[in-house]
Amino acid sequence: MKTPKPTFEKISPEFGSSLRVKQHNEQVENNLPFWHFHPELELVYINKAKGKRHIGSHLSYFNNSQLILIGANLPHSGFTDRFTSTGTETIVQFQESFLGKDFFEIPELHMIKKLFERAKKGIVFGIETKKKLNDQLLQLNSTTGLKRILLFIEILNELSLTEDYTILNADGYSFEVKPQDNLKIDIIFDHVRNHFTRTIPLEEIASKVSMTVPAFCRYYKKVTGKTFTQFVNEFRIVHATKLLTESHSSITEICFECGFNNFSHFNKLFKKFTGKSPLKYRNEMKQLVIQ
Repeated sequence: MKTPKPTFEKISPEFGSSLRVKQHNEQVENNLPFWHFHPELELVYINKAKGKRHIGSHLSYFNNSQLILIGANLPHSGFTDRFTSTGTETIVQFQESFLGKDFFEIPELHMIKKLFERAKKGIVFGIETKKKLNDQLLQLNSTTGLKRILLFIEILNELSLTEDYTILNADGYSFEVKPQDNLKIDIIFDHVRNHFTRTIPLEEIASKVSMTVPAFCRYYKKVTGKTFTQFVNEFRIVHATKLLTESHSSITEICFECGFNNFSHFNKLFKKFTGKSPLKYRNEMKQLVIQ
């Protein structure tokens, strides 16, 4: 299996554009890491498709469509597993300052500024908002220049005013990363991705970023809002959801394959993280696939 790209994704808009807009209607084999982040915000509109969403601490699946706004540096994985015959996915990636450092500081755009703040925890919008903005979102890919910018500001304005949304990480998940932290986080994520199937001692991971264990623990908690052990366990659980959906291994085999050495502990963490048991999760994902 090909080794995934580093977890920090470098995003570059097309030449002559301050936004990066992508649209496709079939599963795309790309080099995005399974669990990645970037300083750009990301607006994702999935129309008539099915898949899983993992944003921050939130993990669930969806059926048919999604409109999601992901804040800067909020870790997430890819979403779409399967399109219908007429399905599409539109992705807009942009810096908060894509129109200038102080553009969204003016009073008329105060609500959009607040929208960006809410997005740090991940936002999923409701059915009515998706219906209202469907045409505009699909048009983004075919427009250019000033027309695209004006259209996108209109979309952001509608999203900032609606109350038809849910915060995905209402428990306060936060992942504030300064530019100088990117390399350290990249090293940590890369090491976990390559070694999560075994125990990773704190001494080992701390040495990877040239820190003492106490300094590393303080640093990691400050940057991610959780302990290193919590992150490793969540990484393992997310991998377990993939295996439960895509493999025929028993749940016990998946437990140990993901790096857990206690089946009871695995079950407890899985239910805490996903809201359901591994068996129930597998059964629901099977139903999703055959619908």
